[in-house]
Amino acid sequence: MNLSSSFSIVTGGCSGLGHATAKALIESGWEVCIFDLNQENGQNIAEDLSQHSCFFEYVDVTSSSSVESALAKFQQKNIRLLVNCAGVAPAKRTLNRDGEAMPLADFASVININLVGSFNVARLVAAAMAKNTSFNDDGGRGLIINTASVAGYEGQIGQTAYAASKAGLIGLSLPLARDLAPVGIRVNTIAPGIMATPMLLAMPDSVQSALASNVQHPRRLGLPEEFAKLVLHIADNGYINGETIRLDGGLRMPPK
Repeated sequence: MNLSSSFSIVTGGCSGLGHATAKALIESGWEVCIFDLNQENGQNIAEDLSQHSCFFEYVDVTSSSSVESALAKFQQKNIRLLVNCAGVAPAKRTLNRDGEAMPLADFASVININLVGSFNVARLVAAAMAKNTSFNDDGGRGLIINTASVAGYEGQIGQTAYAASKAGLIGLSLPLARDLAPVGIRVNTIAPGIMATPMLLAMPDSVQSALASNVQHPRRLGLPEEFAKLVLHIADNGYINGETIRLDGGLRMPPK
């Protein structure tokens, strides 16, 4: 998919995996719009990269009206790529030490942001993509990449909500790809392992080493730039569809 100078959207693009992805896309010639709730940081990023056609929109991915309002500003653009990186990763056990159950609202909030939010943006962007003129002989009109996690396969203690949300994204890949195949939109998911995001890099070296100890090779945290490289490869390789690709160095998560 040679889509330099085409338009892309990255949710959660103000930090971590989303920020690395936005930068990599810009360096490859894409126009990028970041959807995020971090307005101050997002505006600063857009200003820094303004010469490279980077935009920012304050968007709540769980709100249909918020997403629709942002997309309306780019009706003249051919949106070719959506990368959903927005999400939260709180940890809470089903029962605490006093035997009290996790509040249902806490579980529902994670599902709503990570799973429902990703689908919300995907469905609305897909409707815009479907109006595109195909850009290759295969009739391709766009690509959606969601971000799951290895926790969707091997959730740890305290990750019931997070793991369930990411497992939902894994399960979404194939049926969403099948739904959108008639209009030439591919759907894939990346399931990263332990990545060197700002939150993890702020932890002591001993904690980082412990987290990386179950990675097979290379025995280190994954780099956000490696996530971004996989996004670019999926965009370039038009035969990858309906897949969830682990990016984890052979990691299999232990219970804790």
